[in-house]
Amino acid sequence: MQTYDFIAVGLGPFNLSLACLMAPLKEHKGLFLERNAQFAWHPGMLVERCTLQNPFLADLVSLADPTSRFSYLNYCKQQGRIYACYVRENLYLTRHEYNRYCQWATSQLNNLAFSREVTEITFDEAQGHYVVRGHDLASASQPRPFEHRARRLVLGVGSVPRLPACCEPGAPHVHSASYLAHKARLQAGRSITIVGSGQSAAEIYYDLLGEIDRHGYQLNWVTRSPRFFQMETGKLTLELISPDYIEHFYALPPARKAEILLDQKSIYNGINTQLVNAIYERLDERRDELRHRTQLLPGMELVRCRHDAQAGRYELEFEHTDLSRRYRHATDGLVFATGYAPRVPAFIEGIRHRIAWDEQGRYRQARNYAVDHAGREVFVQNAGFHSHGLSNPDLGMTCHRNAVLIRELTGIEYYPIETHTAVQDFVPRAGLGFVEVA
Repeated sequence: MQTYDFIAVGLGPFNLSLACLMAPLKEHKGLFLERNAQFAWHPGMLVERCTLQNPFLADLVSLADPTSRFSYLNYCKQQGRIYACYVRENLYLTRHEYNRYCQWATSQLNNLAFSREVTEITFDEAQGHYVVRGHDLASASQPRPFEHRARRLVLGVGSVPRLPACCEPGAPHVHSASYLAHKARLQAGRSITIVGSGQSAAEIYYDLLGEIDRHGYQLNWVTRSPRFFQMETGKLTLELISPDYIEHFYALPPARKAEILLDQKSIYNGINTQLVNAIYERLDERRDELRHRTQLLPGMELVRCRHDAQAGRYELEFEHTDLSRRYRHATDGLVFATGYAPRVPAFIEGIRHRIAWDEQGRYRQARNYAVDHAGREVFVQNAGFHSHGLSNPDLGMTCHRNAVLIRELTGIEYYPIETHTAVQDFVPRAGLGFVEVA
């Protein structure tokens, strides 16, 4: 049985980027396993006209290798659209376009295995290999078992939708992750309420607001945040999503990291300016006629959520964070745009003893993104928000992280890992007038 240099589990943008950057390195053998039948990036949120928050240069490869055949610009060239891209002068791709680009990239690779569900990972002490087992879901009759071996692992299984703590287990709650699948049912009701802030909530609100006349529902957007945050996009602020800042943030004490992340919420959980303006303009143009049909409410924390199956409605209770008053609210449709939580997959149990964990049961991730005790065998994509900061889930830092991972997987820095990219310093430099006081 072939022993791979590494096996990657999960194929979102982060591991797909890794696959593209590894493709030219023929001497290193890797295998990528994905449970789904094809690449699909947040299919429940492929809302028309909605764009990414990163410029197209934050594609799968360009920030590590601008000459790569997997770049977005080469995709445009291969589709006969390079001049359309040039004339349009649009830095930001739509979600649909980004998804199509990623699907095109998967079609160029021969080491991706779709419909492969990993169910168990163990470690063969005698051989010093990880053993990955699961089922091939694409087999005609019933799932067939598979087994692969590798010296190292890269886990990129993504996160899971997060619901408020007051939600009843088992109730038919709709998270933004599956919005499009439930959109028709939501619009059939007399009222729809969106709970949450941030980009996803804004995209759903704008989408439903655009069709409010056709369906005649009453539309509410409620968030516990004190305001509807606009994303901070100042150049010096964006340097907090940089290799330099990762180094600074990673070295901080855990308690201080948590405080900083809370303060940085308007960077990673804000709404882009274009969408904020579009929502405001639509509401302002029809201020009088929409006044009794839609409502935006900041400073309202959901404290109770009950689903009345017989009536087909949700009974909610909010507490106003400024007034300390409570308000009841009933709605036919309910969408939670409340973000995602990291996921530790069940197949980890077989190697749990080989992985480092922190006091809260999270991966204790090393600076090189390794989570095993040795610090060189098991790597995890997008699981270090608490340790590496807001750059961790950002598409713009995908290539930087994968350049680090490729160095760790191969022992060679094939893609130069840039440092000192920021114009600002996060700690005073020696010799420039700042002397640390003992």
